Amino acid sequence: MKETFSKVAVFQYSAEAQIVKSRLEAEGVEVFLFDQFTIDTDPLVSNAIGGIKLKVWAEDEERALSILESISEYSLDDKGQEIICPICGSAKVELMTSIRDIRSFFAFLFSFLTISLPIHTTHEYHCNNCKQKFDLD
Repeated sequence: MKETFSKVAVFQYSAEAQIVKSRLEAEGVEVFLFDQFTIDTDPLVSNAIGGIKLKVWAEDEERALSILESISEYSLDDKGQEIICPICGSAKVELMTSIRDIRSFFAFLFSFLTISLPIHTTHEYHCNNCKQKFDLD
């Protein structure tokens, strides 16, 4: 009989946990989220209570971990293909936002002071292998 849980992942926000939960459930693994509602009510306590814990039945742990390993933590293009660094050819690329110029700085400052969404952001990709920054254009 199923009695014990195994923690297979921890997330800071519930949106991340829900995405991974959906993927595991699509593969037939029963998933349980712990502390999700606490963090949804006050996201600032996430670090204090150790984030949202994604747990599975102990006998499903190995299968869940192998599914989690198959999920890419790096950026994908619109077709779902990994983005490749043009300098070194690595697929370990992350999308980052940055403040490059005075316009983006003031837009960030305005958004911060008015507690609204950013109206002007710039994006660039960072390669975790060769540490280069690049755009896809």
